[in-house]
Amino acid sequence: MAHDDEGYAAALAAAAQHAAAWLGSLSERHIGPGRTAHDLVPAFGGPMPAQGMPADQVVDLLARTADPGLMAMPSGRFFGWVIGGTLPAALASDWLVSAWDQNAGLRYATPAMAAIEEGAAGWLLDLLGLPPQADVGFVTGATMANFTGMAAARWRLMADAGWDLDGDGLAGAPRIRCFVGRERHDTVDLALRYLGLGRPTVVDTDDQGRLLPEALDAALAEPGRGTGASGPALVCLQAGNLHSGAFDPFARAVEVAHRHGAWVHVDGAFGLWAAAAPPLRHLIAGFEEADSWATDAHKTLNVPYDCGIAIVRDTAALRSAMGLHASYLMHDAEGPGDPFEKAPELSRRARGVPVWAALKSLGREGVAGQVTALTEAAAGIAEGLARLDGVDVLNDVQYTQVCVAFGDDATTRAVTARIIEDGRVWMSGSRWRDREVLRVSVSNWQTGPEEVEAAVDAVRSALAAVRGSRSP
Repeated sequence: MAHDDEGYAAALAAAAQHAAAWLGSLSERHIGPGRTAHDLVPAFGGPMPAQGMPADQVVDLLARTADPGLMAMPSGRFFGWVIGGTLPAALASDWLVSAWDQNAGLRYATPAMAAIEEGAAGWLLDLLGLPPQADVGFVTGATMANFTGMAAARWRLMADAGWDLDGDGLAGAPRIRCFVGRERHDTVDLALRYLGLGRPTVVDTDDQGRLLPEALDAALAEPGRGTGASGPALVCLQAGNLHSGAFDPFARAVEVAHRHGAWVHVDGAFGLWAAAAPPLRHLIAGFEEADSWATDAHKTLNVPYDCGIAIVRDTAALRSAMGLHASYLMHDAEGPGDPFEKAPELSRRARGVPVWAALKSLGREGVAGQVTALTEAAAGIAEGLARLDGVDVLNDVQYTQVCVAFGDDATTRAVTARIIEDGRVWMSGSRWRDREVLRVSVSNWQTGPEEVEAAVDAVRSALAAVRGSRSP
């Protein structure tokens, strides 16, 4: 089939037009979707069409039909979960990644992609103050970044224990004892399950969810099932608690873990970026002494989905855990390892390209300013909500997360539902420290003073509506 230049041009023009319309609607758009998946399935399903449709018409149909089922996640008024927006340079470069259509697994085969990602990796290590010799893998998200870092840990701990993990698997192997804070993110447990490491030992935390080093010390000293206290151990620390935004006390916790011979992994899905902002570096002091780190560029940095980042100090452990050698693969012996040796995928898109574009467009000062601005917006929302009668701000707002409650659980649930129904902003409900909460996550580079004011006003209106509905 001949290359259809006109077909590409028409389809890309249609996509650009619809993308611009979508982005232009975000400032005023109702945040929640207007249709459910159940509503939309008939429009996208049904019998397989016998005849095809021109590419530009497919794009038009797709955009028009999907529109009512889209959530305005890229809006500066979206405060749900921990989901960032997309910087212009990152979005545009991601379009190029799709157009270039490069399988970015091999350095030899796609040298431009490898060079761009290696450039981005170097900048990331510099920005975050992490070891310049560490390996950086671009994965799907924070879950797989945690998986990748802890896979390297599993390989190294087994090797140091004299066990051939690659040859003999896990059956009969020394048990790796895993330790996590009581308020770790559930995806840490998920990654441990993927790795066959089982349920972790839970270590106590303080009232903000920060792991207690003395509790970690005591837990590491206790013999585990099938192993003594000196057996292989993996400790997972947290940079950015899901509810409070708090950071584990890294300097003390890492020292304790290393004294017991444990590998230390840091789950920093959104909090690792505090290291890039001088006013916030005190929150993360000592994290650079860990052995592996995980973050998600879609969150605080604001690149398109999907782009997790796994960073591992022990390059041999990472490449042994993730890599493979086959006769049909053409390895670049001169370079710093192939990209597929640093991530759990052989075939993948060049996720690091939008990261490079975001960092290039912002520069060091821009990244620091963006991270700091997110924390300032969170503080502004917390201050505004604290002035409302009947609102309790439950966490120390030092980073990008705000948790509030409205007296009893029933009222908190009702206010949350009203906010979502109203649609001016989106804030998600959760449960923290045995009570219902409204959780506000500030992750979008476009969240400024107007969005902060809109957030406070939306909560004020929802609370008034709930109180009014209960009046005699």
